[in-house]
Amino acid sequence: MSAARGRKPAGRGLRPDSAATYDAVFGITTGAVARHLGVSPTTVRSWEQRYGIAPAAREGGRHRRWTPEDVAMLDEMCKLTSTGVPPGEAARVAMTHRTPAAPNEPRPPAETIPPAASAQPTHSSTAGSGLPLGAVRPECRGLARAAVRLDSPAIEALLDDVMHDHDLVTAWDEVMAPTLHAVGRKWGTTEDRYVEVEHLLSWHVSTALRKASVSASRDEVEGAPVLLACTPAEQHTLPLEALAAGLVERGRPMRMFGAAVPADALDAAVRRLGPAAVALWSQSRTTADIALARRVAQTGFGLKGARHAPRVLLLGPGWPTSAVGAGMSRPRGLREAIETVSRLYTGSAARATA
Repeated sequence: MSAARGRKPAGRGLRPDSAATYDAVFGITTGAVARHLGVSPTTVRSWEQRYGIAPAAREGGRHRRWTPEDVAMLDEMCKLTSTGVPPGEAARVAMTHRTPAAPNEPRPPAETIPPAASAQPTHSSTAGSGLPLGAVRPECRGLARAAVRLDSPAIEALLDDVMHDHDLVTAWDEVMAPTLHAVGRKWGTTEDRYVEVEHLLSWHVSTALRKASVSASRDEVEGAPVLLACTPAEQHTLPLEALAAGLVERGRPMRMFGAAVPADALDAAVRRLGPAAVALWSQSRTTADIALARRVAQTGFGLKGARHAPRVLLLGPGWPTSAVGAGMSRPRGLREAIETVSRLYTGSAARATA
Protein backbone atom coordinates (compact mmCIF):
# COMPACT_ATOMS: atom_id res chain seq x y z
CA MET A 1 0.00 0.00 0.00
CA SER A 2 1.23 3.49 -0.75
CA ALA A 3 2.51 5.90 1.86
CA ALA A 4 -0.02 8.10 3.61
CA ARG A 5 -1.25 10.92 1.44
CA GLY A 6 -0.49 14.34 2.80
CA ARG A 7 2.51 13.20 4.86
CA LYS A 8 5.29 15.78 4.83
CA PRO A 9 8.78 14.50 3.94
CA ALA A 10 11.14 14.08 6.85
CA GLY A 11 12.70 17.36 7.96
CA ARG A 12 16.32 18.38 7.62
CA GLY A 13 18.60 16.09 9.58
CA LEU A 14 16.06 13.25 9.66
CA ARG A 15 16.42 10.10 7.61
CA PRO A 16 13.40 9.10 5.44
CA ASP A 17 12.66 6.24 7.85
CA SER A 18 12.32 8.79 10.65
CA ALA A 19 8.92 10.07 9.47
CA ALA A 20 7.19 8.72 12.60
CA THR A 21 9.69 10.59 14.79
CA TYR A 22 9.10 13.72 12.73
CA ASP A 23 5.35 13.43 13.27
CA ALA A 24 5.78 12.86 17.00
CA VAL A 25 7.91 15.98 17.37
CA PHE A 26 6.35 18.37 14.86
CA GLY A 27 2.83 16.96 14.53
CA ILE A 28 0.70 15.57 11.71
CA THR A 29 -1.38 17.25 9.03
CA THR A 30 -5.06 18.15 9.21
CA GLY A 31 -5.82 15.44 6.65
CA ALA A 32 -4.14 12.76 8.78
CA VAL A 33 -6.01 14.00 11.86
CA ALA A 34 -9.31 13.84 9.97
CA ARG A 35 -8.70 10.23 8.91
CA HIS A 36 -7.85 9.31 12.49
CA LEU A 37 -11.01 10.93 13.87
CA GLY A 38 -13.35 9.73 11.13
CA VAL A 39 -14.32 13.19 9.87
CA SER A 40 -13.53 15.27 6.82
CA PRO A 41 -10.68 17.81 6.86
CA THR A 42 -13.33 20.51 6.33
CA THR A 43 -14.97 19.48 9.60
CA VAL A 44 -11.70 19.80 11.51
CA ARG A 45 -11.17 23.28 10.05
CA SER A 46 -14.76 24.29 10.87
CA TRP A 47 -14.22 23.28 14.51
CA GLU A 48 -11.30 25.70 14.67
CA GLN A 49 -13.33 28.51 13.11
CA ARG A 50 -16.46 27.93 15.21
CA TYR A 51 -15.11 26.78 18.55
CA GLY A 52 -11.46 27.81 18.56
CA ILE A 53 -10.22 24.24 18.96
CA ALA A 54 -6.90 24.39 17.12
CA PRO A 55 -3.33 23.12 17.26
CA ALA A 56 -1.15 24.78 19.86
CA ALA A 57 1.27 25.98 17.17
CA ARG A 58 1.58 26.23 13.40
CA GLU A 59 4.65 25.30 11.43
CA GLY A 60 6.11 28.46 9.96
CA GLY A 61 3.06 30.36 11.21
CA ARG A 62 0.90 28.99 8.39
CA HIS A 63 0.52 25.23 8.13
CA ARG A 64 -1.35 23.38 10.83
CA ARG A 65 0.59 20.55 12.44
CA TRP A 66 -1.30 18.63 15.13
CA THR A 67 0.82 17.24 17.98
CA PRO A 68 -0.16 14.17 20.02
CA GLU A 69 -1.52 16.52 22.69
CA ASP A 70 -3.63 18.34 20.09
CA VAL A 71 -5.05 15.09 18.75
CA ALA A 72 -5.80 13.86 22.28
CA MET A 73 -7.82 17.06 22.70
CA LEU A 74 -9.80 16.33 19.52
CA ASP A 75 -10.26 12.72 20.66
CA GLU A 76 -11.83 14.04 23.86
CA MET A 77 -14.14 16.31 21.88
CA CYS A 78 -15.28 13.39 19.72
CA LYS A 79 -15.93 11.22 22.77
CA LEU A 80 -18.06 13.94 24.34
CA THR A 81 -20.09 14.67 21.20
CA SER A 82 -20.73 10.94 20.68
CA THR A 83 -22.49 10.94 24.08
CA GLY A 84 -24.72 13.89 23.17
CA VAL A 85 -22.70 16.86 24.46
CA PRO A 86 -23.13 19.89 22.12
CA PRO A 87 -20.01 20.51 20.01
CA GLY A 88 -19.34 23.95 21.46
CA GLU A 89 -19.42 22.67 25.04
CA ALA A 90 -17.42 19.58 24.08
CA ALA A 91 -14.73 21.79 22.52
CA ARG A 92 -14.56 24.00 25.63
CA VAL A 93 -14.15 21.02 27.95
CA ALA A 94 -11.59 19.37 25.65
CA MET A 95 -9.47 22.51 25.45
CA THR A 96 -9.38 22.88 29.25
CA HIS A 97 -7.90 19.38 29.48
CA ARG A 98 -5.12 19.97 26.94
CA THR A 99 -1.77 19.09 28.53
CA PRO A 100 0.97 21.15 26.86
CA ALA A 101 4.46 19.76 26.55
CA ALA A 102 7.38 21.67 28.03
CA PRO A 103 9.02 24.16 25.61
CA ASN A 104 11.49 22.53 23.23
CA GLU A 105 10.80 19.11 24.76
CA PRO A 106 10.27 16.36 22.15
CA ARG A 107 6.85 14.83 22.45
CA PRO A 108 6.60 11.03 22.57
CA PRO A 109 4.57 9.29 19.88
CA ALA A 110 0.92 8.88 20.82
CA GLU A 111 -0.52 5.38 20.54
CA THR A 112 -3.65 6.93 19.10
CA ILE A 113 -1.84 8.49 16.13
CA PRO A 114 -0.49 5.68 13.94
CA PRO A 115 0.53 6.60 10.38
CA ALA A 116 -2.64 6.89 8.34
CA ALA A 117 -1.56 4.17 5.91
CA SER A 118 -0.10 1.77 8.47
CA ALA A 119 -0.88 -1.83 7.63
CA GLN A 120 -0.39 -2.93 11.24
CA PRO A 121 -3.31 -3.46 13.63
CA THR A 122 -3.40 -1.34 16.77
CA HIS A 123 -4.14 -2.04 20.40
CA SER A 124 -7.60 -3.11 21.49
CA SER A 125 -9.84 -0.09 21.90
CA THR A 126 -13.34 1.28 21.61
CA ALA A 127 -11.82 4.30 19.84
CA GLY A 128 -14.16 6.73 21.56
CA SER A 129 -17.02 5.34 19.51
CA GLY A 130 -18.47 3.13 22.23
CA LEU A 131 -18.01 0.11 19.94
CA PRO A 132 -15.95 -2.95 20.94
CA LEU A 133 -13.48 -2.91 18.08
CA GLY A 134 -10.61 -5.00 19.44
CA ALA A 135 -7.27 -4.96 17.58
CA VAL A 136 -8.03 -3.25 14.27
CA ARG A 137 -6.55 -1.07 11.56
CA PRO A 138 -6.57 2.70 12.19
CA GLU A 139 -9.27 3.15 9.54
CA CYS A 140 -11.73 1.11 11.63
CA ARG A 141 -11.58 3.59 14.48
CA GLY A 142 -12.41 6.54 12.26
CA LEU A 143 -15.17 4.64 10.48
CA ALA A 144 -16.72 3.56 13.79
CA ARG A 145 -16.72 7.11 15.09
CA ALA A 146 -18.33 8.45 11.93
CA ALA A 147 -20.99 5.72 12.05
CA VAL A 148 -21.90 6.41 15.68
CA ARG A 149 -22.26 10.11 14.84
CA LEU A 150 -24.47 9.13 11.86
CA ASP A 151 -22.13 11.28 9.76
CA SER A 152 -22.90 10.10 6.22
CA PRO A 153 -20.46 12.40 4.39
CA ALA A 154 -17.61 11.25 6.63
CA ILE A 155 -18.55 7.56 6.25
CA GLU A 156 -18.63 7.92 2.48
CA ALA A 157 -15.31 9.76 2.37
CA LEU A 158 -13.62 7.23 4.66
CA LEU A 159 -14.88 4.26 2.64
CA ASP A 160 -13.72 5.94 -0.57
CA ASP A 161 -10.24 6.26 0.96
CA VAL A 162 -10.30 2.64 2.12
CA MET A 163 -11.23 1.37 -1.34
CA HIS A 164 -8.57 3.59 -2.91
CA ASP A 165 -5.77 2.63 -0.50
CA HIS A 166 -6.43 -1.12 -0.19
CA ASP A 167 -7.32 -4.03 -2.41
CA LEU A 168 -10.91 -5.24 -2.16
CA VAL A 169 -10.23 -8.24 0.08
CA THR A 170 -8.21 -6.19 2.57
CA ALA A 171 -10.84 -3.44 2.59
CA TRP A 172 -13.57 -5.97 3.37
CA ASP A 173 -11.72 -8.32 5.73
CA GLU A 174 -9.79 -5.73 7.72
CA VAL A 175 -11.90 -2.57 7.70
CA MET A 176 -15.54 -3.02 6.65
CA ALA A 177 -16.32 -6.38 8.25
CA PRO A 178 -14.69 -5.67 11.66
CA THR A 179 -16.54 -2.37 11.98
CA LEU A 180 -19.85 -3.97 10.97
CA HIS A 181 -19.30 -6.79 13.47
CA ALA A 182 -18.60 -4.26 16.24
CA VAL A 183 -21.84 -2.42 15.46
CA GLY A 184 -23.73 -5.70 15.41
CA ARG A 185 -22.33 -6.75 18.78
CA LYS A 186 -23.22 -3.38 20.28
CA TRP A 187 -26.73 -3.56 18.84
CA GLY A 188 -27.20 -7.04 20.27
CA THR A 189 -26.37 -5.88 23.80
CA THR A 190 -28.25 -2.57 23.93
CA GLU A 191 -31.87 -3.50 23.16
CA ASP A 192 -32.05 -2.04 19.66
CA ARG A 193 -29.91 1.02 20.35
CA TYR A 194 -27.40 1.36 17.51
CA VAL A 195 -29.75 -0.27 15.00
CA GLU A 196 -29.74 3.04 13.13
CA VAL A 197 -25.94 2.98 13.16
CA GLU A 198 -25.90 -0.54 11.73
CA HIS A 199 -28.40 0.30 9.00
CA LEU A 200 -26.60 3.49 7.95
CA LEU A 201 -23.17 1.87 7.91
CA SER A 202 -24.49 -1.16 6.00
CA TRP A 203 -26.04 1.07 3.35
CA HIS A 204 -22.78 2.95 2.85
CA VAL A 205 -20.71 -0.24 2.73
CA SER A 206 -23.11 -1.65 0.13
CA THR A 207 -22.79 1.55 -1.87
CA ALA A 208 -18.98 1.42 -1.71
CA LEU A 209 -18.97 -2.18 -2.92
CA ARG A 210 -21.30 -1.32 -5.82
CA LYS A 211 -19.07 1.61 -6.77
CA ALA A 212 -16.08 -0.72 -6.73
CA SER A 213 -17.91 -3.09 -9.05
CA VAL A 214 -18.65 -0.30 -11.52
CA SER A 215 -15.11 1.09 -11.48
CA ALA A 216 -13.61 -2.39 -11.87
CA SER A 217 -16.06 -3.55 -14.51
CA ARG A 218 -14.31 -5.34 -17.36
CA ASP A 219 -15.16 -7.80 -20.09
CA GLU A 220 -16.34 -11.08 -18.67
CA VAL A 221 -14.62 -14.31 -19.57
CA GLU A 222 -16.70 -16.72 -21.57
CA GLY A 223 -18.59 -19.34 -19.64
CA ALA A 224 -21.57 -19.97 -17.44
CA PRO A 225 -22.17 -17.50 -14.61
CA VAL A 226 -21.88 -17.92 -10.86
CA LEU A 227 -25.14 -17.49 -8.94
CA LEU A 228 -24.91 -15.63 -5.62
CA ALA A 229 -27.82 -16.18 -3.25
CA CYS A 230 -28.71 -16.22 0.43
CA THR A 231 -30.53 -19.25 1.77
CA PRO A 232 -34.34 -18.88 2.00
CA ALA A 233 -34.28 -17.66 5.63
CA GLU A 234 -31.15 -15.50 5.34
CA GLN A 235 -31.26 -11.69 5.08
CA HIS A 236 -27.55 -10.75 5.34
CA THR A 237 -26.29 -9.85 1.87
CA LEU A 238 -23.16 -7.73 2.39
CA PRO A 239 -20.69 -10.65 2.29
CA LEU A 240 -22.21 -11.73 -1.03
CA GLU A 241 -21.96 -8.15 -2.30
CA ALA A 242 -18.26 -8.19 -1.45
CA LEU A 243 -17.89 -11.46 -3.38
CA ALA A 244 -19.81 -9.99 -6.31
CA ALA A 245 -17.41 -7.03 -6.41
CA GLY A 246 -14.45 -9.40 -6.29
CA LEU A 247 -15.79 -11.50 -9.16
CA VAL A 248 -16.48 -8.43 -11.30
CA GLU A 249 -12.93 -7.28 -10.61
CA ARG A 250 -11.67 -10.62 -11.98
CA GLY A 251 -14.01 -10.52 -14.97
CA ARG A 252 -16.00 -13.55 -13.80
CA PRO A 253 -19.64 -13.67 -14.93
CA MET A 254 -22.10 -13.67 -12.04
CA ARG A 255 -25.75 -13.16 -11.15
CA MET A 256 -26.61 -11.62 -7.77
CA PHE A 257 -29.96 -12.73 -6.31
CA GLY A 258 -29.47 -11.36 -2.81
CA ALA A 259 -31.44 -12.04 0.36
CA ALA A 260 -33.88 -14.82 1.21
CA VAL A 261 -34.09 -16.58 -2.17
CA PRO A 262 -36.91 -19.18 -2.07
CA ALA A 263 -35.78 -22.73 -2.75
CA ASP A 264 -38.05 -23.13 -5.77
CA ALA A 265 -36.84 -19.86 -7.29
CA LEU A 266 -33.20 -20.87 -6.88
CA ASP A 267 -33.93 -24.29 -8.35
CA ALA A 268 -35.59 -22.68 -11.38
CA ALA A 269 -32.67 -20.28 -11.89
CA VAL A 270 -30.14 -23.10 -11.74
CA ARG A 271 -32.03 -25.12 -14.34
CA ARG A 272 -32.47 -22.08 -16.60
CA LEU A 273 -28.88 -20.78 -16.49
CA GLY A 274 -26.76 -23.89 -15.95
CA PRO A 275 -24.29 -22.02 -13.71
CA ALA A 276 -20.66 -22.92 -13.16
CA ALA A 277 -21.20 -22.49 -9.42
CA VAL A 278 -23.81 -21.47 -6.88
CA ALA A 279 -22.63 -19.53 -3.82
CA LEU A 280 -25.02 -19.90 -0.87
CA TRP A 281 -24.62 -17.61 2.14
CA SER A 282 -25.76 -18.56 5.64
CA GLN A 283 -24.99 -16.31 8.61
CA SER A 284 -26.17 -18.69 11.35
CA ARG A 285 -27.00 -22.34 11.91
CA THR A 286 -30.70 -21.45 11.93
CA THR A 287 -30.56 -20.31 8.29
CA ALA A 288 -28.32 -23.05 6.85
CA ASP A 289 -30.38 -25.22 4.49
CA ILE A 290 -28.33 -28.37 3.94
CA ALA A 291 -31.07 -30.12 1.97
CA LEU A 292 -31.21 -27.21 -0.50
CA ALA A 293 -27.44 -27.18 -0.93
CA ARG A 294 -27.42 -30.92 -1.70
CA ARG A 295 -30.29 -30.57 -4.15
CA VAL A 296 -28.53 -27.80 -6.06
CA ALA A 297 -25.29 -29.81 -6.17
CA GLN A 298 -27.18 -32.71 -7.76
CA THR A 299 -29.06 -30.63 -10.34
CA GLY A 300 -27.81 -31.67 -13.77
CA PHE A 301 -28.09 -29.71 -16.98
CA GLY A 302 -26.76 -29.87 -20.50
CA LEU A 303 -27.03 -32.44 -23.28
CA LYS A 304 -27.97 -35.96 -22.38
CA GLY A 305 -24.83 -37.99 -21.85
CA ALA A 306 -22.75 -34.89 -21.08
CA ARG A 307 -24.57 -33.38 -18.16
CA HIS A 308 -22.90 -31.13 -15.61
CA ALA A 309 -23.85 -29.97 -12.14
CA PRO A 310 -22.80 -26.68 -10.54
CA ARG A 311 -20.14 -26.47 -7.86
CA VAL A 312 -21.86 -25.35 -4.64
CA LEU A 313 -19.91 -22.96 -2.42
CA LEU A 314 -21.11 -22.99 1.19
CA LEU A 315 -20.30 -19.50 2.43
CA GLY A 316 -20.70 -18.04 5.89
CA PRO A 317 -20.41 -19.23 9.51
CA GLY A 318 -23.83 -20.90 9.44
CA TRP A 319 -22.72 -24.00 7.55
CA PRO A 320 -21.46 -26.90 9.69
CA THR A 321 -18.47 -28.87 8.43
CA SER A 322 -20.72 -31.90 8.07
CA ALA A 323 -22.75 -30.07 5.40
CA VAL A 324 -19.96 -30.35 2.83
CA GLY A 325 -20.74 -33.17 0.43
CA ALA A 326 -20.04 -34.22 -3.14
CA GLY A 327 -19.83 -31.28 -5.53
CA MET A 328 -19.46 -28.78 -2.67
CA SER A 329 -16.69 -26.73 -1.09
CA ARG A 330 -16.57 -24.42 1.91
CA PRO A 331 -14.20 -21.50 1.27
CA ARG A 332 -12.84 -19.81 4.38
CA GLY A 333 -13.18 -16.15 3.64
CA LEU A 334 -13.57 -13.81 0.70
CA ARG A 335 -10.16 -14.35 -0.87
CA GLU A 336 -10.54 -18.13 -0.93
CA ALA A 337 -14.05 -17.84 -2.39
CA ILE A 338 -12.81 -15.62 -5.22
CA GLU A 339 -9.93 -17.99 -5.96
CA THR A 340 -12.23 -21.02 -5.89
CA VAL A 341 -14.56 -19.45 -8.44
CA SER A 342 -11.68 -18.21 -10.61
CA ARG A 343 -10.30 -21.73 -10.96
CA LEU A 344 -13.56 -22.77 -12.59
CA TYR A 345 -12.75 -20.50 -15.53
CA THR A 346 -9.24 -21.73 -16.19
CA GLY A 347 -8.71 -22.71 -19.81
CA SER A 348 -11.77 -23.98 -21.58
CA ALA A 349 -13.40 -25.60 -18.54
CA ALA A 350 -15.88 -22.81 -17.92
CA ARG A 351 -18.58 -25.27 -16.99
CA ALA A 352 -16.39 -27.77 -15.21
CA THR A 353 -17.17 -28.66 -11.65
CA ALA A 354 -13.58 -28.76 -10.42
